[in-house]
Order: sequence, then structure tokens, then C-alpha cells
Amino acid sequence: MPSLLVKLHRSPALTVTRTDVRSERLVYVIVACKPQRYRFARSPVVYVGTTRRGLGRIAASAAYRADKILSLRGVESFHVRVVTCRPRRNVKTWAKLERALLLRFRERYGDVPLCNQQGKRIQETDEFRYFKRERLDQIIDGVEG
Repeated sequence: MPSLLVKLHRSPALTVTRTDVRSERLVYVIVACKPQRYRFARSPVVYVGTTRRGLGRIAASAAYRADKILSLRGVESFHVRVVTCRPRRNVKTWAKLERALLLRFRERYGDVPLCNQQGKRIQETDEFRYFKRERLDQIIDGVEG
């Protein structure tokens, strides 16, 4: 019986990079290699999420959504960017930041990111008391580039 052919693929299936994130509570954005179509414009952002458990949760979230993201038209790869802010007493700033990013993304593109279930019906409360819309726009544009 002939032996089976073993092949090593040239491109890595997963790359992990050390990042200087000290906070456990943070927001992360999953960005596809190709912009996706939304109601008003195209954007490569496909998910905005938050965690209280740090970078391990980001890896689990990326693995969970990998099939859906990689099945999008033209998407061969994606990466995850971390967004943080300073803490403020008695305010879950990471949750406010996620909501503010989702609201701002929906204002600019007409829908929440493709893989987000949360945020489709959220209403603005006090998120923009903590974060400037212009800075959120810069963040969204920065993760796209």
C-alpha cells in the first residue's frame, strides 16, 4: 500500500502577536481583508465586541466567528484590533465604548457589522458624553487601514 502524501502549506493558518494591553476589560474589532457591503458604504469591519476576560476571549471569539467571516465573498483572512480607554469610577467604560462604536458604525454605514447580533436595535443613551464622535470615526477609519 503506498504511503500518503504529506503537504506543508506555505501560509500560516494562525499568527499570534504580543500586544501591550494591560487591561482585561477591552473592546476589539475584527477586520476582514476585503471591505464588505453595507447600506451606505463599504467597510472591512465585520465585528465589534467587548470582553472582561482579556486577550484569551478575543482568540476564542475570532475562532468562533472564523467560518462565518471566511465565508464572506472575497475574504481570505482577517485580523483583530484592540481598542481601549481609560477607566472611570462607577462606569463600565469598555461597555460604553463598544456601544458608542456600534452606534457610530451604524450611523456611518447604515447597519451594524455583519457578524454582530447585538446593536441592531440599540438606542443612544449617554455614550457620546464619554467619547467624541470624531475620535470614534478616527478609530473606525484607523482599524480599516
